[in-house]
Amino acid sequence: MANRTEAFAREIHGTNPQRIVEKILRLKVYASPYWKESCFGLTAETLVDRAVELSHIGGTYGGIRKPTKFMCLLLKMLQIQPDLDIVLEFIKNDEYKYVRCLGALYLRCVGRPVDVYNYLEALYADYSKIRVRAFDGWTISHVDEFVDELLTSDYSCDIALPHLPPRHHLQAQGILGPRLNHAQSLAADDDDEAAPQKPGGAPLPGTRAKKPLFKKPRPPAVEGDRDSLDVAATNALREKLGLKPLRVVV
Repeated sequence: MANRTEAFAREIHGTNPQRIVEKILRLKVYASPYWKESCFGLTAETLVDRAVELSHIGGTYGGIRKPTKFMCLLLKMLQIQPDLDIVLEFIKNDEYKYVRCLGALYLRCVGRPVDVYNYLEALYADYSKIRVRAFDGWTISHVDEFVDELLTSDYSCDIALPHLPPRHHLQAQGILGPRLNHAQSLAADDDDEAAPQKPGGAPLPGTRAKKPLFKKPRPPAVEGDRDSLDVAATNALREKLGLKPLRVVV
């Protein structure tokens, strides 16, 4: 059936992955038009196309608590259980902030504590504004605030998050290393940028050239051609994920 978890999906925290979302909310998602019309038959490949269309985060909204598109796609990811590599590309992607938030929430739900801290703490450096849709209206937040909620709270986007051991407990056991100071990493990047170079542009021996963590080509801005730019940006993300590019119909 369309609402069943994929047969190849493994159990998460000893249970069906979809059960991470409470039953009442799951049933609302199953009954929503967006789930029936846009999420039916989605695979890890086609889910990317839906994720880049997101314009907000949140769990439910309105007086009758309708599920958001963000929550529908989270449940679909729990259902099809995409590869970890795809999830990490979601998180590392800096072009689509709502794709990044979706990947972060999914990893928080299914990931090991060490992976959750290692990959999500890096997002504390992302101060992008995001729209949050809640039952009482819209609010503005930031990616780093959302990540802090995932790492320090037991509840986010109207779902109860799996238990996450405190960071200092894992660090005391030697499972997790000290948290990286982002200010120090910024200073290191500045030093790399200022590294002396030869006349041809190559760094001198003993110096390091700065390498971007997630390089994404940006197409040139052309007035009146926004649709083609969106397709180009989407295809760049799909290429990172090893997916086929979209076709442009003229």
